[in-house]
Amino acid sequence: LAMATQRMAKRNALIRHLPAAETLGSATVIVTDKTGTLTENRMQAVRAHWLGGSVDLGALAPAAAAANPAFFEIARHCHGLRQVNGENGPALRGDPMEIALVEMASDAQAGDTRKVRSDELPFDSERRRMSTVHEGGTERVLYCKGAVEAVVPLCSAVFAPGADGGRVEPMSEASARDFLAAQDKMAEHGLRVLALAYRSLPVDAVRAVWETELVLAGIVGLRDPPRAEVSQAIATCRDAGIRVIMVTGDHPHTADAIAREIGLAAAARIVTGHTLAHWSDTQLQLALDTAEILFARVSAQQKLRIVEALQRKGHIVAATGDGVNDAPALKRADIGIAMGVVGTDVARDAADMVLLDDNFASIVAAVEEGRAIFGNIRKFLTYILTSNIPEIVPYLAFVLFRIPLPLTVIQILAVDLGTDMVPALALGAERPAPDTMRRPPRSRDERLVDWKLIVRAYLWLGIMEATAAMAAFFSVLAAGGWQYGERLAPSDPLYLQATTACLASIIVMQVVNVFLCRDPRASAFGAKPVNPLIYAGIAFELALMLAIIYTWPGNALVGTAPIGIETWLFILPFAVAMLLLEEGRKWWLRRR
Repeated sequence: LAMATQRMAKRNALIRHLPAAETLGSATVIVTDKTGTLTENRMQAVRAHWLGGSVDLGALAPAAAAANPAFFEIARHCHGLRQVNGENGPALRGDPMEIALVEMASDAQAGDTRKVRSDELPFDSERRRMSTVHEGGTERVLYCKGAVEAVVPLCSAVFAPGADGGRVEPMSEASARDFLAAQDKMAEHGLRVLALAYRSLPVDAVRAVWETELVLAGIVGLRDPPRAEVSQAIATCRDAGIRVIMVTGDHPHTADAIAREIGLAAAARIVTGHTLAHWSDTQLQLALDTAEILFARVSAQQKLRIVEALQRKGHIVAATGDGVNDAPALKRADIGIAMGVVGTDVARDAADMVLLDDNFASIVAAVEEGRAIFGNIRKFLTYILTSNIPEIVPYLAFVLFRIPLPLTVIQILAVDLGTDMVPALALGAERPAPDTMRRPPRSRDERLVDWKLIVRAYLWLGIMEATAAMAAFFSVLAAGGWQYGERLAPSDPLYLQATTACLASIIVMQVVNVFLCRDPRASAFGAKPVNPLIYAGIAFELALMLAIIYTWPGNALVGTAPIGIETWLFILPFAVAMLLLEEGRKWWLRRR
């Protein structure tokens, strides 16, 4: 698990809780945000709609911008950004959307820059807007920005741009419909749309009425292009049997346009937060059976409800989030995933995994590694458990048949803590197989150690290794003239050579077993990712074995003696037979 988390970190997925590395491999649903995860979070204001028509902000001249100074003043002042000293001088840090609005106002060179903020009504997912209060001379003004459908109903007037600085007109039903229609048109092109409004604020006005009687200055559409690698990541999830559900606070048309662009959904059922608020839990669970569904204009509390509904349906849910309000959903999900670039400390503390690049493709890479972890632990266990049989059979034979002890305690330790350890760790560091993300997620109820693993390790591979070990032991005794019932002293050269042959046969069989355990079904001769650690482990295993057998310190420590070439030639056919029999079993499984 620790080695796997290091590999995940190299792929921009930082695991905070070690068991989550393995849980990722069984994920069946990813509930993902849109902004910054599926998109680049690199926003640019490209369109505006004022009373009278739409404006291309990319080609807007300063003289044209001066026709609606209030629009740019709101964009310049209504934000929660902070100024820091960067490598190239002062820079803004915070929400990329707010940075894009400030840059738009600066490029247009419009609006008053002298106002000082004195108070604010911060953004929350229920109000879907934020407001800031500013002082400039004797004037006190409130600037508001937020979702169009949340801000427009609060406006009693609208700003009409003009060459003379513009004027304020009463908000008519036709004007309100015009702005809502403009929002739909922008959203259909995948733009994120915000309304900008303001009002003069009397000194004695209470906070409860601050966001009333507003003047709508216009709406702005911001482009946030999808990440280039997301489309392939979505396709990989589909091949892997993992469902991806977008849950966003943006407009339904914006969500739908992005979903179509990245290949997430061609004709998705779109559920808004307003609709979800009126649904029962049963209605939500039935809706989640829809093949293509996405949620728009939802709150953090509704995201939590979606996660819980998916879990009640038996899914293993991975959920992303970046804000303070996302913490409950991240905590409740089987795998909570926080954003490392724009995420809050609260979100990161609640999460099991942090995306260092906020990229959806990094989640898919982490899932691939998570699936490999489960398989690697099984490979590790199969390899380790196999050698238990040739270690215990000599003791059973010693007790039941009154023969010399074929394998001593120190020799067992030499295998378990010496020769087996490095190759076993190499199996635990296997890279994901090429078809890892073309298999369905494993069942929630699938156990790490099941009967298939036990039978294969103990009753198949282990029996073959025990047969080779006992045969090598008796072949050396028989060649030395030993007779059944004859006792041998622990220091007898014949006894030392016989136990050495038993030990050597286990190690040689385990060398072959490393390759056999790389996959329970695929051939050891098939194309698999190169794992240099396996070859390093085998080299270590063989070097340690030769040191134990052919050096006097090894002989004295482990209780061995040098063996001749005829003993090695006796052992090799058993290793070849084990290889062929296991390859035959795998071939039969593949044919079935």
